[in-house]
Amino acid sequence: MDKVTRVVIKVGSSVILNERNAISRKFFRAMAQQVRTLKQRKMEAIIVSSGAIALGMKALGMKKKPREITKRQALASLGQIHLMDLYRSSFEEVGLRVGQVLITHEDIRDRKRCLNLRNTLYMLLSMDLIPIVNENDTISFEEIQFGDNDNLSALIAQISEADLLLLLSDVEGLFDRDPKRQEPTHIIKRVQQIDEQIERLALGTNSKRSVGGMRSKIEAAKKAGYFGIPTRIVKGSEPDVIVRVLQGEELGTLFLPKQRLPRKKWWLAFAMRSKGRISIDDGAKEAILQKGKSLLPSGVKALRGEFLRGDCVEVEDKDGRTVARGVVNYSSREIELIKGLKSIDIEGKLGYKYTDEIIHRDNMVIL
Repeated sequence: MDKVTRVVIKVGSSVILNERNAISRKFFRAMAQQVRTLKQRKMEAIIVSSGAIALGMKALGMKKKPREITKRQALASLGQIHLMDLYRSSFEEVGLRVGQVLITHEDIRDRKRCLNLRNTLYMLLSMDLIPIVNENDTISFEEIQFGDNDNLSALIAQISEADLLLLLSDVEGLFDRDPKRQEPTHIIKRVQQIDEQIERLALGTNSKRSVGGMRSKIEAAKKAGYFGIPTRIVKGSEPDVIVRVLQGEELGTLFLPKQRLPRKKWWLAFAMRSKGRISIDDGAKEAILQKGKSLLPSGVKALRGEFLRGDCVEVEDKDGRTVARGVVNYSSREIELIKGLKSIDIEGKLGYKYTDEIIHRDNMVIL
């Protein structure tokens, strides 16, 4: 923790409401005071905050989040004003100013827009402002939603090249079993590798205000870890939790990162939206995983979804497990015609040929 100079702090919807389901102004004031302490210690903070829809529901007296996306958009429009006013007033009390950044997945997926986002974050930090990032729920629809701000925070951590992703939750960390059903339970202090056993421990959420739960937090930790960024999950209501973590106190659960992927590979793995799936045989799987080869048409067994040349797809084995992601050189229509063929036969079947590979190794990341 003594090496951390920039931290991305994700604030969950459940954290900004207290035990009486009322807005916790105490939390916002405590948050501002802790960020001021970080800045006094020459650290930079970027906040990814949920809560717009929850505050919109609160303003209208709604108990359950509506299913209709248009209603959620309207609630976000109302709640975002309240959310930012809480941040603005709380941070101004301690002499800090905030800047709002609303984004959709398209802003991450498009390289030019992503670079603009990165430059904006850096400029806000250089101007001594605290970026408050949120998904633009007022215009997002299913095709461009991040789905939850845990995953958004992992993307922001990568884009801003943060040293730590800190997820503030309503639980102390990852437990070795469901704390609501079984006793005794223990917090797992450190996770070396996110494997199937760890993922089985993840629970969804039944919250009427939030999205995700522990499952999305582990997914975020995985995404950040592939870019060499550690993640810690802590209870947001714990006194001075942010400062204590950065002082080295071992609160919550720490997820250690993997070996850092190159930016392009990380982009393929997590930033780009998958448009379909390609199922491959055992020979192609071995060639990709063991020999570092490209995916050729001869190894393709089936495909799902409609996609174009240049789109990102997932590559799965015969059991349906995702083994890789990559950018295709042919559309789904073209692959349907050439699957199972040798590369030398592509031109004869299509009347043209872009390249020998369905997905070139340089445009593929192993998962």
